[in-house]
Amino acid sequence: MPNFDWRSPATYARAEALDHTGFAWECLRRNPDYRRDWQALGRPPDQALMIPFRSQWGLSFRR
Repeated sequence: MPNFDWRSPATYARAEALDHTGFAWECLRRNPDYRRDWQALGRPPDQALMIPFRSQWGLSFRR
């Protein structure tokens, strides 16, 4: 169990400072299914698998 006081406003200060993209990333990176799928891409990521991965998770990358 996490060791924090969920009732304390200080617990949420970092989350409140995030923009929409940052908040979405914080949620996504904790998702066990996303983490499993990311690990399955390999290192470096297999580019042939990136298109279905991005589509499944609704990701877009800007350059």
